[in-house]
Formats: sequence, structure tokens, C-alpha cells
Amino acid sequence: MTISPRTMEDKSNKLILIPILAVVFLMIGYQYICSAGSNSCRFLTGDKLSGMFRQYHSGDDIYAYQDGLDEEGSSKMQSKFNFTDRDLERHVDFNIKGDDVIVFLHIQKTGGTTFGRHLVRNIHLEQPCDCMPGQKKCTCHRPGKAESWLFSRFSTGWSCGLHADWTELTNCVPAVMNKKSKKDAQRNGRNFYYITMLRDPVSRYLSEWKHVQRGATWKTALHMCDGRSPTQDELPACYSGDDWTGVTLTNFMDCPSNLANNRQVRMLADLSLVGCYNVSTFTAGAERERGRVLLASAKNNLRNMAFYGLTEFQRKTQYLFERTFGLRFIQAFTQINSTRAASVGVGEGALRRRIEGLNALDVELYEYAKELFLRRYQYSRQTQHQEQRLRRRQERQEERQRLHQHTASISKARREEEEREIEGVEGEEVGGVATTEDYSSQVVRW
Repeated sequence: MTISPRTMEDKSNKLILIPILAVVFLMIGYQYICSAGSNSCRFLTGDKLSGMFRQYHSGDDIYAYQDGLDEEGSSKMQSKFNFTDRDLERHVDFNIKGDDVIVFLHIQKTGGTTFGRHLVRNIHLEQPCDCMPGQKKCTCHRPGKAESWLFSRFSTGWSCGLHADWTELTNCVPAVMNKKSKKDAQRNGRNFYYITMLRDPVSRYLSEWKHVQRGATWKTALHMCDGRSPTQDELPACYSGDDWTGVTLTNFMDCPSNLANNRQVRMLADLSLVGCYNVSTFTAGAERERGRVLLASAKNNLRNMAFYGLTEFQRKTQYLFERTFGLRFIQAFTQINSTRAASVGVGEGALRRRIEGLNALDVELYEYAKELFLRRYQYSRQTQHQEQRLRRRQERQEERQRLHQHTASISKARREEEEREIEGVEGEEVGGVATTEDYSSQVVRW
């Protein structure tokens, strides 16, 4: 049989077409399974994985990936700070029916508005907060008392000033709460549990710039420290007029008195340690020392707070809050996958380095806060697993005890029944003998 060259060419084309179609099919399948933002693909190299974390600034979808880390992943992270068990263990006996108060320190552009709404609308309580439609503030009273258990923007309002910082709140909250409760100002039984939210410094800075660019201002903030607000010379304005609408990122960064710079450190530190806002007499060397004092104070205050969360880890934030206060949220937190800050492409070049330089203290604080946060999550998960194992062991022991008692009671009842049966048989035998003797005697008499 003779095969024509044309037939051989057709078969060769078909043989070539089969692997091509297979490759196309695999590519289509890969794109479907491993679409953008998907966590389905596990064959990521170490370089690609670290690259994903470095690219956080270009898209908040990395939040979901990072928040997927479990306690095992947390334990494998390289430790830079030496935290003690006391630093990691966080549980307070929050007495909502007594005098305890949760104080929320709301730092701008850290997701505080969302978290603040969770506090007043999403916690399962015996007496839920009363939130009227159209009103920003909710009434969060203790069960059976006309007294608030929560000090926050959405419960008590800005009672200590707009976005009051740690310095302002610690000097203001006790007096305000005692006044609101209409009780003696010398009340000593009240516990104040401070909480806050932090965010990646570059993303937070860009978010604040976009917010100010749209016309937002916080010029009514008091910035109280050592009993007074800063003077115009101590805290010069970055703009003239009502607001800074339309400001470019360059102009935003060029203002040396811009409070966006290192905002998280400043709002968490005790400003009275460095003379508040009076920085006019500081030399370059003294300014570095001032920054070192502020950073150390911010770390200390943050570590000693009852709780803090990270915007990038919503589910872990929810979990740690619930474990710390023994309260439960009604609905699970959701991770925001896109923000205005994420739309600003700063790359890895000079622009990013300049933003990090302007927020060098915040960068160091966030590194510290992130490791402590993940360590606390790991510690809490391990503690929870130990509690569950102990509870299961106790349940098994109790079950064995109940089974033993049940078996013992059955055995006892069985023995008693057998004894009664034996006694009954013996009684019948005794009765039978007596009856026989009586019958025999009767026969004799007959």
C-alpha cells in the first residue's frame, strides 16, 4: 500500500496540533483557577511570595492573603523583638454591668470608622446599643443603667476633642465619664481599657493625603497637652484658607509641620515627655532624641493597651478583640480589597523611600506592632487549643465517671435482685419443709 505525501503531511499537522491545543487548554485552566487575587495556587516560590508582600502598596488584595496566615505561619516568622508571656497574654475581665469602660483611640485613616461602627452595631450584647436612623451617635448603656460602657466617636462623640490622642484621652476621659455618670469625680473603681487600630504607614499616609486633597481638615482638633493647645508658632498651618483641596502629593510632603508625618507615633506617645508641640528650640541632634523618646513611649503605651488591631488583618483583629474582652461580634469582619491609597502607584523607588523617610518612626512602630500582634494571635490560638483539649479531657473523665457510676448502680441493683431471689428461694424451701411436716403429722393423727 502506497501512502501519498499529502496524507503524511496531514497526519504530521494533526500530531503537531494536539500538543498545541493541550498547552492552550492548560493555560486557560490556569488563568481560571489562578485568577488575580486568588489563593488557590500554592506553588509560589519564596521570591514571588516575598514580592507579593512588598507589592502591598499597589493593591489591598494582599490583605486577604496575609490574613490567611494561621498560628503556624506566625510561629515561623523571624522574631526581632523579645516579647514576654505577659506581653502576649491579653484577657481582661470586662465588667459591662459594673464601671468598666472601653476607650477607643481613633487615629485617622486606620480603618477606625469601620471598627468604631462594629463596636456600636455589631456586638452581641444583653442590651445592644440604641442606634437611631440618621444619627451618628448611638446610646450604649449598661444593662439596667443609664451609663455608657463605651467611649468613642459613635457613642459619646468627640468629648475630648476631634481625634483626641493618647495624651488628651488619658487626661480627659476619667473626668468626662464621671461627669456623664453624675457620680463622684473621685470614683476609684472604674477601669479604662484603651484600644486602637494601626495601619501600614505608607498606605495610611497616602490615604490621608487623598482625604485632605478632597477637602477634609481636622483644624478643630484641640491637640491639648499640659493643659493648653499649641500656639501658631508651635504648630504652623500647612495651607492658607479654609482647606487644602487639590493639594499635590509633593506639596503635601513638603510641609514640615504636617501632622500626617509619623501620626501614629505622635498620637500614641505621651507628648508631655518632649515638651508637647514646642519644637522650635530643638537642634538636629535633639530632634533625633525627641523622636527616640516619642517612639519608645508609643511602643510602651501600645504594648500596655488592652487591645489593638491592624487594618491589614481584619479577621485576626476580630478574633483577638473577642478573646480579650469575652464579647462576640454578630457578623464576621470583612477585608477591604481596594482603597484609594491602593490606587496610588508609588512603586519601590524614590517616592516610596521619601514617604518612608517622613514616617520613619511610624515604620518602626508598625514593624514592632505587627510582630507583637501576630505573636499575640499565635499565643491566643495555642491557649485556646489547650483549653479545648483540657475541656475534652475533662468531658471524657466525667463521662467515664458517669459510666462507672451507672455500671456500679446496675451491679448493685443486680446484686440486690440476686440476693432477693436467693432469699425467696430459701424462703420457699423453708416453707415447703414446714408444710410437709404439718402434713405428715396430720397423716399420723389420721
